[in-house]
Amino acid sequence: MQTNEKPVRKFGLRDKIGYAFGDFGNDFTFILSSSFLLKFYTDVMGVSAGLVGIMMMLARFVDAFTDVTMGQIVDRSKTTKNGKFRPWLLRMCGPVAVASLLMYASWFKDMSMGFKIFWMFFTYLLWGSVCYTGVNIPYGSMASAITGNPKERAQLSNWRTIGASFASMFISVVLPLTVYYTDTAGNKVLSGTKVSIAAVVCSIAAVLCYLLCYHLTTERVTIETTTEKFNLKNLISSLLHNRALIGFVLASICLQLSQLTMGNMTSYVFPNYFGNTEAQAMTGMISICVIFLCSPFTVKLSDKFGRRALAMTACIISAVPLLVIYFMHTHNAWLFVVFYGIMYIGIAIFQLICWAMVTDVIDDTEVTSGQRSDGTIFAVYSFSRKIAQAASSGIIGLLLTLIGYSQATAFDAPVVEGIYSLTCLVPSIGFILSAVFLKFVYPLGKKRVDKNAAKLSLKK
Repeated sequence: MQTNEKPVRKFGLRDKIGYAFGDFGNDFTFILSSSFLLKFYTDVMGVSAGLVGIMMMLARFVDAFTDVTMGQIVDRSKTTKNGKFRPWLLRMCGPVAVASLLMYASWFKDMSMGFKIFWMFFTYLLWGSVCYTGVNIPYGSMASAITGNPKERAQLSNWRTIGASFASMFISVVLPLTVYYTDTAGNKVLSGTKVSIAAVVCSIAAVLCYLLCYHLTTERVTIETTTEKFNLKNLISSLLHNRALIGFVLASICLQLSQLTMGNMTSYVFPNYFGNTEAQAMTGMISICVIFLCSPFTVKLSDKFGRRALAMTACIISAVPLLVIYFMHTHNAWLFVVFYGIMYIGIAIFQLICWAMVTDVIDDTEVTSGQRSDGTIFAVYSFSRKIAQAASSGIIGLLLTLIGYSQATAFDAPVVEGIYSLTCLVPSIGFILSAVFLKFVYPLGKKRVDKNAAKLSLKK
């Protein structure tokens, strides 16, 4: 890895804002899927929650190949005058937007169940395993090319999370107020037509965000093109011996599982248990506020204590409020929102530093193995996030089926009590496991990260 010789614009606010727009675009489709796809297919299309969950888990077997393949494609692509990673934003922004809106085809709700299941599988694989992979892996890998400075990478991680939070705010705050209607029995019911319209709006917004990311960022670090012949056995062996990658992936899966489970379950616990979608919308507003409140402090805290220690603390912060509110078993939606806000402090801290932790793993891999594999490492991390997404929807889908959830029983007393328990317990367990993996498997404490950065600086 070496810096470009020609003069380039210095790293600054423009890069941070541009990089934030990239995840703004990503999460217009990702958070929409994690928050509403399961409920859309159960409540609008009439597909069982268990089947939707199985579909999402099976799709991850496909991702095992497509993510790593895309990582290899990115590592082997040549650097152009527009950079190595940025051109992929232009190539894939349109396909990922179209594939996303096709998943919410409410106009097919009266078709046969066989066709609806086929369409569900086809569009979900097209979006998640092909198109989203094609844009997300180059975008994530691009952080290493924007700057080689660890502190500036932490700033990019902060801004990336802020960008994602704007998309989350729109989906979590605006949509619960617009995509539901009240039926004759007074129940809050999801409107398939309104979800489809929302999907179109999110897709258009995603394309605009990707274009802004492309035009505002600059790749100023040249990442060498991988020229060695691809060897699957050697690749798998190197990944399996990469303790930093394994530890971070395991911790991330557990934390993402918890976060996405909360995202899925808010679409059930507020309309079905509390009967209050206004409180659901407030959780989205709280999420973005917490992100902004934590953002100014995370870079300083990670510099002082290290990202691993900060991430472990964040996981505990998130687990405790959920366990407390579970034992309280409140029927007050606004009290639940307060505990949700406390829980989200931990999620926010982890989100704000996690992308910098990915670059820490990439740097450590180069120091220990002598090879730079930005695309492949990020592909593995991206795959882990998809595993969490699938596991969240899959586990929740299966558990909802076990407690008897269906269109007909959605508001029955035993079912809504089960919904409350799932919302509290499943995420809290994930947060605790994430802290355990960071403590006992992930080895990149502050001293080792700083030492790696110094070695790579001398190499350049």
